[in-house]
Amino acid sequence: MSCRIVALFLLLVICLQTAWAQELSLSSESALAWIKKMTDAPRQHNFSGTFVYYADSQIETSRIVHKIDKSGEHEKIEVLDGMPRIVFRHNDEMRCYLPESKKVYTERRWFRKFFPDYILYPADGIDKNYHITEARRERVAGRESQVLSLIPRDSLRFGYQFWIDSESGLLLKVTVTHGNEVIEQFAFAQLEIDSEISSEQVNPDVSMISNDWKITNLTASLLNKGELKWEITSLPVGFRKLVEMKRNLTEKPTLVDHIALTDGLATVSIFIEPIDKNESPMAGLFSSRGAINIYVRTVEANKITTIGEVPLETIKLIGDAVIKQK
Repeated sequence: MSCRIVALFLLLVICLQTAWAQELSLSSESALAWIKKMTDAPRQHNFSGTFVYYADSQIETSRIVHKIDKSGEHEKIEVLDGMPRIVFRHNDEMRCYLPESKKVYTERRWFRKFFPDYILYPADGIDKNYHITEARRERVAGRESQVLSLIPRDSLRFGYQFWIDSESGLLLKVTVTHGNEVIEQFAFAQLEIDSEISSEQVNPDVSMISNDWKITNLTASLLNKGELKWEITSLPVGFRKLVEMKRNLTEKPTLVDHIALTDGLATVSIFIEPIDKNESPMAGLFSSRGAINIYVRTVEANKITTIGEVPLETIKLIGDAVIKQK
């Protein structure tokens, strides 16, 4: 396909996206109030339960315990299927335990979402990119819920449905859709809200690890504007930059540049690292799991990995816009 045909195709896509966006009105105040209630709920309620993650015909079950006190949020998430994993969180400080390999990773949560804390806090700008409607009422895990439908205003992002607990506002279930296809789902199978939770239930037991365990602190250094030697020439409509940083990631010998983006709901990360002399990175589009897609390209002996909760076309659009500053 020639460059001229590609350019005409992209122009057509942009025109169609603009026309689509004009057809959708602003979301109602009551629908936006449900989004705010859902976003606030994990910071206001104790809860514990079991939830199921479904993607690519695979199911993974996890148990969660969440406690609120004067020092903020405390949480424990234990994956019950496959390789054992336990994540403890106090506000944005996380510790991930991997019993089989006897490893512990500590990391600060900059923007990562964990069900049911699904939307970046505070919930800003979602209505600009999604038309939100109150669909119906349904029961999930024995609780009455309000269902919200989030229709993307263009083809750059996925659609969503939220099942929100009518009383507490806690998210009970979410589906991510691409057209008419459900590509990812989280849902509580059992849940208790506002029950008494002890500190022991959300803190690591000192007997969990012994001296032969390896503890790795994954640190990050925030960068000021202009410090990063890379830039994004143009962001897709509705996306904004969250943060730029240098990070040490698992199994990486050198620091990695990291740019994080969001449209208020979906998040996209760009990782830039020098190519190892012994490495031959594969470039191209990759579908990972569920709503997560990956795109890898090389620029001047650097590997640029773009990963996020958006369609492959959007991942490529963002990844191709990353250039080295002159």
